[in-house]
Amino acid sequence: MTAKDLRVARERFLSEHHLDSSIRQDIYSSWQRSKSLKVVPDQLDLPYVREPNLDCPLVTAAGPVLKQLADGLVDEPVSVILTSADGVILTRIAASQRLNRTLDAVSLAPGFSYSEEFAGTNGIGTALETRQPTLVTGAEHYVESLGQLACAGVPITHPISGALVGALDLTGWVEDGGPLLATLAKSATAQIEGRLLAQASAEQTALLNAYLKAGRRAPQAGVLALGDDLVLLNRRLRLALDAQDQAALLEHAVDLTGMPATHRHIVALPSGLSARLSSTEDFGFGSRRQMALFYVHLLDTANSAIPATEKHDSLPGITGSSASWRRSCQQIARCAREQQWVTVSGEPGSGRTAALKAAAMAHIPVRTRIFCGPELSGDSGVMQALRQELEQDRFSIILRDIDLLDEEHQRSVADLISGREHAGWTGVTIGAAAHNTDLDTLILPYFSHTVPVPALRHRIEDLHDLVPLLLRQLGHGAELSLDPAAMRQLCKYSWPGNVSELRQVLQEVVQRQRSGIAGVDQLPPVCRALSRHTLTQIEALERDAIVRSLEENHGNKKAAATALGISRATIYRKIKEFGIGL
Repeated sequence: MTAKDLRVARERFLSEHHLDSSIRQDIYSSWQRSKSLKVVPDQLDLPYVREPNLDCPLVTAAGPVLKQLADGLVDEPVSVILTSADGVILTRIAASQRLNRTLDAVSLAPGFSYSEEFAGTNGIGTALETRQPTLVTGAEHYVESLGQLACAGVPITHPISGALVGALDLTGWVEDGGPLLATLAKSATAQIEGRLLAQASAEQTALLNAYLKAGRRAPQAGVLALGDDLVLLNRRLRLALDAQDQAALLEHAVDLTGMPATHRHIVALPSGLSARLSSTEDFGFGSRRQMALFYVHLLDTANSAIPATEKHDSLPGITGSSASWRRSCQQIARCAREQQWVTVSGEPGSGRTAALKAAAMAHIPVRTRIFCGPELSGDSGVMQALRQELEQDRFSIILRDIDLLDEEHQRSVADLISGREHAGWTGVTIGAAAHNTDLDTLILPYFSHTVPVPALRHRIEDLHDLVPLLLRQLGHGAELSLDPAAMRQLCKYSWPGNVSELRQVLQEVVQRQRSGIAGVDQLPPVCRALSRHTLTQIEALERDAIVRSLEENHGNKKAAATALGISRATIYRKIKEFGIGL
């Protein structure tokens, strides 16, 4: 078929949905997909998705192969292109200035996506869609402006996991033909996959050796190892934990991956068991590798069986139906009822103090005084008040954030509580992360039980109980609720500030709407932008401005960008970077 015949066949398909029998089946199928995706055939409007991650394993493995290939094509008008699995261009190498200008004009450049969803039929997107080597030349492209190019794309799959990790594409002028490009692309892809295998094998071997070494060093401990495509759980943990607890333990471990070695965290599991995770190994592969090794110690403190009559007890003012939260509250309540001193560990805002206060209210017959750790170190009068309270015949005391005290004030507190263990009841809260040795040796030995409180993101189902309760409290009884879409958005958020942050978010909702049913548009920007990293103050201001502009322009990105005085490419990139939901 000549180039002219191909253009005619394409026009007939677009206008009449007529198929010329000479059109290849894989191209016709891609045209159909492109049409159903509503790709505009006479206008290329690609989104800038994100800054390419040049430290990812694919780029590392492909680098030498791409350089060798580009060096061999230095005298040819051919571009060597590497993409991610979702079609985002990672790198582009071409010696021809004319070809580079043309590729820039059609946004075939780093950061833009050439998936079929955006660019229609093309060598990159169609290869990724079909997971087959694909040659697209001239008018076989769905979008007219790509008709001067020939693109040979080959999908890259991980040789161990089989996962699609990206594509290699060679693009040149249509008049230069394409079969040779396809052959070269296939050969280079095989080399890249070979380097991925060697890279993964070396890292997985290092992880396996570290795991086996840890098991020999501590045969009675649980050992958990995590890699990109590998999870190792020793027999002790497999026998001690059911499938649900194993899944939750893995989720906690993923959260902690990247923490410095020797950090310890106490976590609550769905069954009610508690576990202390200690990170033990630095593999030295750099920040791009997600590898970790943990010792896992299952804790018996405050974990003995709870009588059936106690399982349905609830603490005043406390809500939440998740098993891990209920178990923590039951353990804290039991310690209060039996006058046992208890340490409650967890992230700030997770409900540590609230659970202690509720347990004291339900089971301690005297008034409970609360002292904050930083106040004890900053005001001698507060330390004196604590001394007087401990001198009472019967006392009930909660010490918040005791791990934030310096060594001098920890010693002062230890001196005050020494010998008073049977005169009254005391509960303390500490952070979920590792505490210092001073706390271990000076204060915690006086507390016979440790109860971990799960972070809100690990009991996200409790939002369905917490949101109505907090809305009633903040609205002073007013009838205000969230619609299902708003609740789904809250469930997607990671809640780094836990229940305290949830209260602040709902306070903003109440300030915007006093009654009725509030939708997603009433949620503050922080809950509508699901970024994977903690934003700086400037980034948070940028996020809020973009959300407001999108609201004012009814979701029109181009109009929102114009209103903010930024380019369309910038607003696409920021929306993706901040995870802004529209």
